[in-house]
Amino acid sequence: MALMDFIKKQFIDIIQWTEEGDGTLAWRFPMADMEIQNGASLTVRESQMAIFVNEGQVADVFGPGTYKLTTQTLPVLTYLKNWDKLFESPFKSDVYFFSTRQQIDQKWGTPQPITIRDKDFGAVRLRAFGNYAFRIADPKLFHTEISGTRDSYPVADLEGQLRGLVLQNISNAIAGSGLPFLDLAANQVMFAEALTKELAPVFAKLGLLIENLTVQNVSLPEELQKILDQKIGMGMVGNDMGKFMQYQTAQAIPKFAEGAGSGGGGIAGDAMGLGAGVALGQVLAQNLQAGLQGGGTAAQAAPAAAAGVKPEDVMATLEKLGELKSKGILTQEEFDAKKVELLKKLV
Repeated sequence: MALMDFIKKQFIDIIQWTEEGDGTLAWRFPMADMEIQNGASLTVRESQMAIFVNEGQVADVFGPGTYKLTTQTLPVLTYLKNWDKLFESPFKSDVYFFSTRQQIDQKWGTPQPITIRDKDFGAVRLRAFGNYAFRIADPKLFHTEISGTRDSYPVADLEGQLRGLVLQNISNAIAGSGLPFLDLAANQVMFAEALTKELAPVFAKLGLLIENLTVQNVSLPEELQKILDQKIGMGMVGNDMGKFMQYQTAQAIPKFAEGAGSGGGGIAGDAMGLGAGVALGQVLAQNLQAGLQGGGTAAQAAPAAAAGVKPEDVMATLEKLGELKSKGILTQEEFDAKKVELLKKLV
């Protein structure tokens, strides 16, 4: 009887997985001759899920908890024979465990500049990088699509595929957001949200859930970065054209100094044009102040102010404003309004 009890104990299995180290997504419980005894105990811990596979087919999926594997808990196995024998004949099956916790700090980046299409600038080449986290959300789908019958499946085997999916969908994320690229580049949180939205269904096809994607840096071509800097500067001064002209003049002073030292006339000419714009803005401000002080004073100040405005200065300022409009820094309405003001001074 003692011998029979000893033999019988060899068929009672306790099936569980204690993760060792990081980076394992799926793990198959090792079993002698791939046999699980009817009535075996299955323990699934928090941050885990398990699937029971019988003769190559997934019989059930188990969340966290403790289960007794019988024909009652696994109805799909009721057709098996020999359950009435002394040792309760084992059945040929596998149990796979899956880690459902977040796999954090997964890196992504553009090894080479990628070309995207933007409604404002046409083709734009950029570099970007960041990180993201993901977890297994559907272990059955992950088993059938990715991990299969392997003894274990590490995160490292999936990193390259997921990184490629992120890069592949950057262009779609920008296009699908409906926002100009400059707005996305200036707001990296908005960029990350657009990219996450694009990637969610792609990851779901693999049984995965993407979480906490970040865009840590976006590197733009030099000429586009200059336009972005000007747009940020405009945001700082608002719609005050006088302040904007002062801002432009301040930006041009270092270039003017370089041009003066090297004999460059083109940069000096640009700075002089900007200076004329500031002078004209001051004249307009003086006229407005005179008008507020009294009609007679304004009438006297206007001819003197107009006399100080040269046609070539007005034209130079208009050309500068036209350049800003062509770069997208000024809207057509802002340009037209300023043009009307300037042309009135020539009448």
